[in-house]
Amino acid sequence: MAGAFKGCQKIRGPQLRNLLEAKDFILLDCDGVLWHGEKAVTGAATVVNSLIRNGKNVLFVTNNCTRPREKYVHKFSRLGFTDVMLEQIFSSSYCSALYLRDVVKITGQVFVMGCEALRSELQEAGVPCVEDAEDPDATIYNCPLAPDVKAVLVGHDDKMTFLKLAKASCYLKDPDCLFLATDIDPWHPLSGGRILPGSGSLTAALEVSSGRKATVIGKPSRFMFECISSQFEGVDPAKCLMIGDRLETDMLFGANCRLDTMLTLTGVSQTKDAEEYRDSELTTNHSFVPDYIVDSIADFLPAFEEQDEQSN
Repeated sequence: MAGAFKGCQKIRGPQLRNLLEAKDFILLDCDGVLWHGEKAVTGAATVVNSLIRNGKNVLFVTNNCTRPREKYVHKFSRLGFTDVMLEQIFSSSYCSALYLRDVVKITGQVFVMGCEALRSELQEAGVPCVEDAEDPDATIYNCPLAPDVKAVLVGHDDKMTFLKLAKASCYLKDPDCLFLATDIDPWHPLSGGRILPGSGSLTAALEVSSGRKATVIGKPSRFMFECISSQFEGVDPAKCLMIGDRLETDMLFGANCRLDTMLTLTGVSQTKDAEEYRDSELTTNHSFVPDYIVDSIADFLPAFEEQDEQSN
């Protein structure tokens, strides 16, 4: 029955403090939650630093595969997130490398339809990638195809070409060649109302040309949470809170992993979007609905100020 599903609770003050006290692990998306490009969301660095200093396990789960984890550490530091360490960062590129190395134990090469940062993360994990410097005059009719390609991995690629798509389609004619995607985010907002096509748009093109469906590594797939659980002890879903700005990835990821979820309104999705899903007749849409909504991650600040006053 429409309207019977609960969710979208606007939370702040004592309720927010009580929620934080009940959680051991705080999972945070980055883009749209902590920063926009090179500008941190007001109060975000103070909140994250305070969570860490108050003993919370703060982890960052991002579908953005355009920089290796080491560069994420530099960005966190540059924007004032002074207490963040490498092992707290779970990007879709890093988790893709773990999947190829540790889960499927890839024995051949990986054809990467993605950016250099994605290739770098795979190489750091010891996953062999096809070295593919394109000849500007080459076409799919005469270009060489690499031998022993056992997986095609699609991620964000701002140098995407028709030849890359054609090569990937050829490799996927082999039913034993894995078809993986870092994520299926369709687009990302830019300033001035423009959008940037996401990995999901490239994945969709290859799904059509190959006639196959990709295995998705990043959110909303559970695999990122499995990576976290394998690297941190005592990860109980009931003691975790997932905070993000996109209903179709962050909130669905939380629902898939049975985590409490919180939407911040500083990114893609807004309250009306969540309420439409909440009031939908389709129960499958309820997985997109956050348990809680805050205007911004900065809404956490009063909880820490009260805590500091009580400890003085």
